[in-house]
Amino acid sequence: MADEVVPQQEEGAAFAAPSSIQPSGLDLVGLTKVFAGGTVAVDDVNLHVDHGEYVVLLGPSGCGKTTTLRMIGGHEYPTDGDILLDGESLVDMQPHKRPTTTVFQHFALFPHRTTLQNVEFGLKMHGVGKAERRKEAMAALEMVGLEQLSDRKPGALSGGQQQRVALARVLVTKPKALLLDEPLGDLDRLLQLRMRVELRNLQRQLGLMFIHVTHNQEEALSMADRIVVMNDARIQQVADPLTIATRPATEVVARFMGDNNIIRGTVTECEGDRLIVEDERHVRASVRAPSAPHAVGDPAMIAIRAAAVTVGTDGSAPSALNSAECEIVFVEFLGDLVKLHLLAGGERLLAKVSAEQYPALRGREGQQIRISWEEEDVQLLGG
Repeated sequence: MADEVVPQQEEGAAFAAPSSIQPSGLDLVGLTKVFAGGTVAVDDVNLHVDHGEYVVLLGPSGCGKTTTLRMIGGHEYPTDGDILLDGESLVDMQPHKRPTTTVFQHFALFPHRTTLQNVEFGLKMHGVGKAERRKEAMAALEMVGLEQLSDRKPGALSGGQQQRVALARVLVTKPKALLLDEPLGDLDRLLQLRMRVELRNLQRQLGLMFIHVTHNQEEALSMADRIVVMNDARIQQVADPLTIATRPATEVVARFMGDNNIIRGTVTECEGDRLIVEDERHVRASVRAPSAPHAVGDPAMIAIRAAAVTVGTDGSAPSALNSAECEIVFVEFLGDLVKLHLLAGGERLLAKVSAEQYPALRGREGQQIRISWEEEDVQLLGG
């Protein structure tokens, strides 16, 4: 994807809209949806997606991600803006005529039809002859590894197998873009983990554009080439998973991604692009801010990832830079890691440490402990 269309987030830079339309791929241009009664579901969304790219729309319920997907698929009509695929507007095109296909959370398979008949259905509606549609449907089932189950009905299939039938049913129509609306939401945890791998591998094999909607942060991080974080009907940040996880651009993104310690304070020192931020509880952190000029006395907000926090020993000065004296509130053992829920003068903080440290931390609720972090793990946040 060309940087001038949707700039990648550099060190957590704020989202910027496309500056031009690309002749290839999908472009959302000023896309807006206002429902009856004045509810703004999607507000001036601008995004470019390349062919072969796996993009995940991520955000809390009601943020506008599903409405955006439904407008791309033709199931909602935009109030304003345009949707272009390879330079051609889709806005006035009926859903069944668009070169896009949607996989919904509820698979909506015909219970009285066999797997093969379910996959053939779309081709039948397009007037494809019986012999040809059977050949293409079997090829699609082979693609998802279900050719041996072609005679079974949905009720005789597992949840994962039904998911793959739903995928085969849409892939057989050869769409330019596959739209997935919470595709793993109805599956149990273990099946979700397996289907993540299968779905991502299938996308790489096909080289298709996949646009996937979810509220699950882990799902988005594990599957996407790029993540589009949405909140309150607008895009908050667009970036690769590593940037979203480690360099959130705004407080909204940092809080939604979870496990970020967010500290509101005041700039107490400035030296070049290095700031010292101190909160009212005297927690002090240094941060590099090359593109965000600040002066002493300015308010500032920073994020420190829980995984970047190191648990140390007592004894440092209370005002030590990039550290804090904390009370242990709860030691949460999660198998491969330990989450420490902490309190620093009334401020709740979180640390994630390796499971090997659990024996030394177990039962220490109410005790004091010092935590620290490196300057490079501190991110200055926008509003």
